[in-house]
Amino acid sequence: MKDFIRVLLKYVPPYKGLLSLNVIFNIMGAVLSLFTYATIMPILNILFGLERNEYSYIPWDTIDTSFKDIFINNFYWYISSIIDKFGPTQTLMILGVTLVVMTFLKTGSSYLASFFMIPIRTGVVRDIRNNIFSKILSLPIGFFTSEKKGDVMARMTGDVAEVENSIMASLDMMFKNPVMIIVYLITMFTLSWQLTIFVLILLPVSGYVMGAIGKKLKKSSLLAQNQWGGLMSQIEETLGGLRIIKAFSAEHKIEGRFEDGNDEFRDTSNRIARRQALAHPMSEFLGTITIAIVLWFGGSLIISGKSSIDASSFIYYIVIFYSIINPAKDLSKATYAIQRGLAAMVRVDKILKAENPIKEPANPKKLSGFNDKIRFNDSWFKYSQNWVLKDINLEIRKGSTVALVGQSGSGKSTLADMLPRFYDLNKGDITIDGIDIKDLKIDDLRGFMGNVNQEAILFNDTFFNNISFGIENATLEQVREAAKIANADEFIMATDEGYETNIGDRGCKLSGGQRQRVSIARAILKNPPILILDEATSALDTESERLVQDALDNLMKNRTTVVIAHRLSTIKNADLICVMNEGLIVERGTHDELMNMNGYYRKLVDMQSF
Repeated sequence: MKDFIRVLLKYVPPYKGLLSLNVIFNIMGAVLSLFTYATIMPILNILFGLERNEYSYIPWDTIDTSFKDIFINNFYWYISSIIDKFGPTQTLMILGVTLVVMTFLKTGSSYLASFFMIPIRTGVVRDIRNNIFSKILSLPIGFFTSEKKGDVMARMTGDVAEVENSIMASLDMMFKNPVMIIVYLITMFTLSWQLTIFVLILLPVSGYVMGAIGKKLKKSSLLAQNQWGGLMSQIEETLGGLRIIKAFSAEHKIEGRFEDGNDEFRDTSNRIARRQALAHPMSEFLGTITIAIVLWFGGSLIISGKSSIDASSFIYYIVIFYSIINPAKDLSKATYAIQRGLAAMVRVDKILKAENPIKEPANPKKLSGFNDKIRFNDSWFKYSQNWVLKDINLEIRKGSTVALVGQSGSGKSTLADMLPRFYDLNKGDITIDGIDIKDLKIDDLRGFMGNVNQEAILFNDTFFNNISFGIENATLEQVREAAKIANADEFIMATDEGYETNIGDRGCKLSGGQRQRVSIARAILKNPPILILDEATSALDTESERLVQDALDNLMKNRTTVVIAHRLSTIKNADLICVMNEGLIVERGTHDELMNMNGYYRKLVDMQSF
């Protein structure tokens, strides 16, 4: 329950006005319900001759009589006068009308309590989704190398839905039922404090039994949510790798793996559902045992003449006590549901509480523009145990093109990822015009840079929105000019709706070369002073490569460019070529200088020529 309260304190305060109205109407509903019972019992007593005393009016300011006794006496006097005046039949009609009115007021109060609770439920779930999505965007790329995308999606969808269906759905019961129970208990204490103390001794036993079952439910629910995350990951991987699965005729293997995971999830879900189904019969059985004991104990006191209440009051007491059973059962069901929701919240919190190692500076410095050079100074970096970059010292002057070449895994892409702070160095620093990039606001730093990657990352949107992505208030003329420079305008205008044509999921309606030219147009429109090209042409055919390379040449004019290349022919004219091997820059120079060294670079060129 401590975790449940923590969740409420974190997300409910913005809705405290609605919550106050919910509590007010819950109290009204409980009091009106009590008043209905309190009205019926004495009327029936007098109407059917169970109450034979004669009553006379007692002034409310009488000093030697308690308010409770005055209220009961005057109430009976008033009912007796109504029966004398209108007769039993009309009194029954008045009783029926009173019941209808009281029920209308009670149910109306219950509806209004739910009416004000619904925006809290939906609002809190919306806030959780917004927080998760915002956190996902703020977390560094490194976080998602250790997390499966499918599992992250499961936490945003299935786990948040579980929070809504359990914790938020239980909010109404958690605020309504305790109010009803408290109001009923106060009334029970007023009627007979001895009998109520006896009842309160019995209730904790039932609560302990229900709590023990609920704790086991949370563990099973957490296991089920993890299994669901695994299934989502398998689905995501299958959709992404469908071409390979079919090419290797591995459908049966993948299907078998999914069915095994699905069976495990089903078995766990069965255990959870069966345990949750136990909540209602268990609470009803324990409640019946408690009522039977109270009937025996209270009845014995009345028969022996040692009780402070008479038989009719005891009947009213039992009616009230029985009325506690339904709220208590709902409360127990809510407790079960909350345990499931808390298990889902544990998985959601793994994202929300993930620490972002890429910190914004406390007192950021301002860089008016890129005027001189970028420097890597004694830079070291590792993802976990082994160093990926070792003692990197590199100077990139404004307007120059620096190429990084080497075998796969040599650290080229990692070195480029350090510039926009996708990762932070473990040792050393990187400066732009003498200012450490850690002293710049992250948005300002990345505003100086544009990226074109090996895989063109596009969105399920129009050409216009993909090219103008991240650019505020871009005009069609500006977008078309960027597309022309990227050799993309011609094929865009050949589509049915031109720049308003949707390109499909990840640009699936386009060829590889077209996707790459759209991403280059996006970089051209941003017009960054520093450009990072990560193997931008390596996945293309010869004709597409020529068109893309022309677009890149247009993009690189008068720009500081860091090029990561496997095809060495594309970086032959670079101002500086750095050859990397196992995290070290082992050679550097122009193409001709490196060829004359007859070292690593010469071997790479010879292999590609061969």
